[in-house]
Amino acid sequence: MRQHTPPGHMAPHIPADDWHRAQTTGQPVVILAPTTTPTGTPWRRLLLPFAIAGAAVAGGWGLVAALCALLDAAAHTATVIAGAAGPIGIGGITLKLTRNKH
Repeated sequence: MRQHTPPGHMAPHIPADDWHRAQTTGQPVVILAPTTTPTGTPWRRLLLPFAIAGAAVAGGWGLVAALCALLDAAAHTATVIAGAAGPIGIGGITLKLTRNKH
């Protein structure tokens, strides 16, 4: 059985008379599909580098904040230990780690 309708998704774009003439004579059907190139800025191409840079900056600030929190905790821990231990002496040299509270 011969196919009397155009195949594929291009069927509505081929006039029936041209299709039937091509089927009877064996001529090829040439389809010209005009394309338009978009004008302006392709935002997707620009958005990806800015997104990567923004993520890197946010990660850097996160590292700085975590380092500050860690150093703050370490300083408080050292102060508490030094206050509880009192003066430390080794070989006759005494080191006073904290000031008196008076």
